[in-house]
Amino acid sequence: MTLAPNDRLPEDHHRRLRDPVPVARARRGRTTPPWWFMAPALLLFAFVVLVPSGRGVYYAFTDWDGLSPDFSFVGLDNFADMLRDADARQAVWHTLLIAVSITVIQNAVGLVLALGVNTAIKSRNLLRVLLFAPALITPIVTAYLWRNLLGPDGAVNSLLSAVGLDGLRQDWLGSPDLALWAIVGVIVWQYAGYSMVIFLAGLQSVPKEVHEAAAIDGAGPVRRFWSVTRPLLAPAFTINLMLSIIGGIKLFDQVYALTGGGPGHATDTISTLIYKDAFTLGEFGYSIALAVVLTIIVAVASTGQYFFLSRNERAAS
Repeated sequence: MTLAPNDRLPEDHHRRLRDPVPVARARRGRTTPPWWFMAPALLLFAFVVLVPSGRGVYYAFTDWDGLSPDFSFVGLDNFADMLRDADARQAVWHTLLIAVSITVIQNAVGLVLALGVNTAIKSRNLLRVLLFAPALITPIVTAYLWRNLLGPDGAVNSLLSAVGLDGLRQDWLGSPDLALWAIVGVIVWQYAGYSMVIFLAGLQSVPKEVHEAAAIDGAGPVRRFWSVTRPLLAPAFTINLMLSIIGGIKLFDQVYALTGGGPGHATDTISTLIYKDAFTLGEFGYSIALAVVLTIIVAVASTGQYFFLSRNERAAS
């Protein structure tokens, strides 16, 4: 726009030129969401989650039996008893062993299955459905199903007898040496297909041109997987490992339905011990202290694993 010598810009134009900050601030005010809209949801979350959790942590420092309105503050006595309790130490060891075993075996099996169905075979879609189907079954139903299959007269022992392998018949869930690994096997059977789907999504996102270029350069299948596919699967590894380790640490349903923590305490985890101490022995204060320790273990394991895997993911990209 060309102005004559005596023409003047509008007054509001001069005001905007002199003081642009209020205009920008007003624009931000129109685009920034009003956070107070979150207040009802935050209040509900605090009432349903934060307040009960805080009260629960307080009860971990008391001798409350879960029923009586009278209880005493005992400080760190519950946590000190935990260190002296052989069953609690064994439960922590079982929890970590199950979590690590499930994480390693389940993801290894899931990756192999994903590589197998990520091919041009005609039945690949049917195989994907069949392999993923166990993950859709309720965990408690799966546990009762396998408890019957692994019983002394169950289908597994009957099959071994039918093929002439009577020497391999075992009381799979009644042996202290086998029960823990039987639980790991059941979990892997149910959730390996879940890991497979996540790995399969990662495999299908890898550009075919990258594989073709590596093949032209003379890289074999193993070399292509290790140098090309594996780095591009870093996000899938992060998701699968996080889900597996957290699920393994919190495991309760399958363990309790399969063995109830037995024989003896051979398969007790922190979760099953919490249940027994609270609802069988009436030691709610001690059981809540165990729950606090379980929460800390989950938080430390998931946070450490997240930062480690995220760093590797950034390095791979």
